[in-house]
Amino acid sequence: MLFDSHLHIVDRKELTYPWLEGAGALNRDSLYEDYAREARRLGITDVLHMEVDVAENEIERETAYVKGLSRQPGSLLRGAIAACRPEDAGFPAYLERVLANPFVKGFRRVLHVVPDDVSESALFRENIKRLGNTHLTFDLCVLPHQISKAIALADLNPDVRFILDHCGVPAIQKQLSEVWSAGITEIAKRPNVIVKISGVVAYADPDSWTPETLRPFVEHCITRFGWDRVIWGSDWPVCTLGGNLSTWVAATHALMHGVSTDERDRLYRLNAKRLWSL
Repeated sequence: MLFDSHLHIVDRKELTYPWLEGAGALNRDSLYEDYAREARRLGITDVLHMEVDVAENEIERETAYVKGLSRQPGSLLRGAIAACRPEDAGFPAYLERVLANPFVKGFRRVLHVVPDDVSESALFRENIKRLGNTHLTFDLCVLPHQISKAIALADLNPDVRFILDHCGVPAIQKQLSEVWSAGITEIAKRPNVIVKISGVVAYADPDSWTPETLRPFVEHCITRFGWDRVIWGSDWPVCTLGGNLSTWVAATHALMHGVSTDERDRLYRLNAKRLWSL
């Protein structure tokens, strides 16, 4: 059984996604019903929705929309990782509203779509520090050359639980990079950081990758972080750039062949359930 910590839902009738116009094959609706039909057949039992960078004035509306889907009979949705703007003065008030909504399990602000110095501002860092006294996690989505920005946030906020998305976004088509490899080794030294084994098929050659293509990247992350600090995610529908949901789940099982049942279960669901008290 799998706990999917990284599902994106795109519903253009309900929300606005400014980035979609330049997103190629992803410029379409990716609805919960389509995901859930396939997910159930694959043994996915629990899901967290990951924010999809909706228009800024619709951030809280996105959370409400996903919460509504979670109320449907038999829904797989257990919570949401909401968008946020820690660089804004209004963040503390937003945080108070989120803390009153237990459906929200954490925040994400994608850092590779903003100038590098955004996460270095005093206001951004002060607002991230506010998460230290809450149950909320913070997802780090950075490119390999930006890993120092993520490390700085983890060092400044040892009481905040950070999650490094997509194995640190390695350029798999270009094979192993010393910048990526060294960055993973360094950030894994921070006990308050967890790595998410997700999304990597989207960075591989869609016509030629195999589980062995992905193995060096996945195994490096697991080796450095250890089995207690890894969680799994689909990154649907982005994973469809490298196949489909079933393809990524099958590749995951192939990559985990030979590990112990306990190790596999920690990656597949136990660590995520413990992290978010689910």
